[in-house]
Amino acid sequence: MDDVRRGNGDSRTARITREEALALHAEGKPGKLEIRLTKPLATARDLSLAYSPGVAEPCLEIHRDPSLAYDYTAKGNMVAVISNGTAVLGLGDLGAVAGKPVMEGKAALFKRFADVDSIDLCVDAYDVDEFVNCVRFLGPSFGGINLEDIKAPECFVIEQRLREIMDIPVFHDDQHGTAIVAAAGLINACHLTGRDLRTTTLVINGAGSAAIACAELLRAMGMRPQNIVMCDTKGVLYRGRVEGMNQWKSAHANDTEARTLAEAMRGADAFFGLSKKGAVTPDMVRAMAEKPIIFAMANPDPEITPDEAKAARPDAIVATGRSDYPNQVNNVLGFPFIFRGALDVRATTINESMKIAAAEALAMLAREDVPEEVAGAGGGAGLRFGPEYIIPHAFDPRLISRVSPAVAKAAMESGVARKPIIDMPHYARSLAQKLDAAGGALEAITERVRQNPRRVVFAEGEEEKTIRAAIAFRNAGYGTPVLVGREDRIHACVAALGVPLPEGVEIHNAARSDSNRRYAEYLYARKQREGFLFRDAQRAVNLDRNIFAACMVALGDADALVTGTTRSYSASLKQIALAIDPAPASDGGPGVLFGLSLLLTRRAGTVLLADTAIHERPDAATLAEIAVQSAAQARRIGLEPRVAFLSFSTFGDPRYSVIPETVRSAVRLLDERGDVGFEYDGEMAADVALDPSLRALYPFCRLSGAANVLVMPGLHAAHILSKAVPKLTGATSIGPLLMGLSKPAQILSIASGVNNILDMACLAAHESLAK
Repeated sequence: MDDVRRGNGDSRTARITREEALALHAEGKPGKLEIRLTKPLATARDLSLAYSPGVAEPCLEIHRDPSLAYDYTAKGNMVAVISNGTAVLGLGDLGAVAGKPVMEGKAALFKRFADVDSIDLCVDAYDVDEFVNCVRFLGPSFGGINLEDIKAPECFVIEQRLREIMDIPVFHDDQHGTAIVAAAGLINACHLTGRDLRTTTLVINGAGSAAIACAELLRAMGMRPQNIVMCDTKGVLYRGRVEGMNQWKSAHANDTEARTLAEAMRGADAFFGLSKKGAVTPDMVRAMAEKPIIFAMANPDPEITPDEAKAARPDAIVATGRSDYPNQVNNVLGFPFIFRGALDVRATTINESMKIAAAEALAMLAREDVPEEVAGAGGGAGLRFGPEYIIPHAFDPRLISRVSPAVAKAAMESGVARKPIIDMPHYARSLAQKLDAAGGALEAITERVRQNPRRVVFAEGEEEKTIRAAIAFRNAGYGTPVLVGREDRIHACVAALGVPLPEGVEIHNAARSDSNRRYAEYLYARKQREGFLFRDAQRAVNLDRNIFAACMVALGDADALVTGTTRSYSASLKQIALAIDPAPASDGGPGVLFGLSLLLTRRAGTVLLADTAIHERPDAATLAEIAVQSAAQARRIGLEPRVAFLSFSTFGDPRYSVIPETVRSAVRLLDERGDVGFEYDGEMAADVALDPSLRALYPFCRLSGAANVLVMPGLHAAHILSKAVPKLTGATSIGPLLMGLSKPAQILSIASGVNNILDMACLAAHESLAK
């Protein structure tokens, strides 16, 4: 149920090492957040407008009408993530400063999933009055307050008092986020089992903040109070009990004869676990009603595993807080989109109506067809509403356009919205365009690889960063990494790293491999009429790790390979090409190899750039094929391709030059193919391709929006752009991906780090699923 979780050690989900986690937080700028300007400050005039004397004008306007702070400052899109660190994850009372990594992570999730700006505030205040006084005076700076990791029962008092005295939303996600997502799952589980939520009987094990919030939300949704039995470490909360009770527990005490969890679960329709590992036994599950609903949400290990619950009751519907089983109750499905909707209508609070609307929107979304790029994360079989899919996938790009409008509408209908939205369909569409779809699709790619583990050869297996990437590949659950190298060298490097080599990492010494003869015969058969003697083939397989690795992939002993950190791109490609052929072109002609880079930018989203690796001066036919393959790759990562053929000229101005004419010829070749299934046009300058206002000068242009696939006229321009943009803008660059081979192989740059190698290995593994 937690949006930030510790590794659980299961091979089907990502495992991280202590060293990896610390390295990520320490590398580059420490932490996960930074502040960036939204207005230019390049000249003295810029400074005068943004600060003195220009800043006086919005100050005076806001003084006249405080609501204008939402128009002239970042207040309307700014949430404070506030904690005193008294209940950090499952780690307990670590204090304010030790909770800061989690709060930064929460702020990062706000931005990633809903484009909500937020800042973490770790408050060194453990007295309720001190904490409340600290937070209450921050209201002018923020549009909302997200309370986090505050222990019960103080969290109840803090939230209630702040809600009463502040005129912006105050939301304790540990309580309400879990309750909203769990309620969504319960709505669908009841639907599938033919139950009425109002009459369903529920046992909740745990009486902390999340458990009490679940009970309160379900009551607000119509579940009868007498149908909810809550337990804590001392047993059932029954009326008349004194030991271990407080006012919040007493509000959920029930008239029941049950005194233990086992007694309470007899005949119960549903169970919510918000307690600890192993609290529920198979016998307890067997004693439940027909088609029981079991949400075992303790983290990192649930009250009972889905496997155990299903073994006891095959008719059960099971959810957990873990990502390696179906039906994950994950808070990230809720809080970013709830705050998005609340901020956009300038809500004064997040009330029960808004929480219910969020839960119902999540439930309804799970019943819709799942986008292809998200369904691919479900193990290749897709995701479809049913017992194994009652809660949406966390990376479903539709979440923002379903949940946020529902929350905003509920805020308006309940009278807490200060800026009602007039055109709700337009608002939903604008939200769908707010986030770049590729981010979620890239995560869906990694999830699909986890569900379908691959064997990936790391050709440069003696290199320290390659070994570290292979260990991370295994720990991430992507499959089996195969290191090519000498065993003694690899083990010596592992010992120096101080990180144990996980079980499942293979080492293949090319010179001693039992497959040498077979690989040499394969290579000789391919190259004997190109001057190769058999001894040449044998020497190449024995001595060149790239050739050995490529033979492994070509003959099906591995699914994909990565290399390139010790030699040039062209040298690596030449060696790989000895064993692996290009795939035929889309029109049936000779195959075209090229490099495709992904630029993940803040302003333009994800942009694909080709060719960044191979063709110095591609001809028109090559450019056309590059466009077709690039558009297909764009779709695989969740983008609707809009392809721009770039040049220094725009639609014939200047007219007479070799490069623009080649680009125009490539466009004509695609025109002759008929409907290629994607938008394209050219030749055009880069600013025209990316800027709708400039493109409006050319009303005949066939692109309906900013281009997201840029086909470059030559390698020099492509390479310069792909290297310069990340350095100048802070964009993230992935690639170049090697496109057009018949078997997956990716070549890295010599400067690649561990994360680059890991990303490319995962992308190569994913590519093998489509071969």
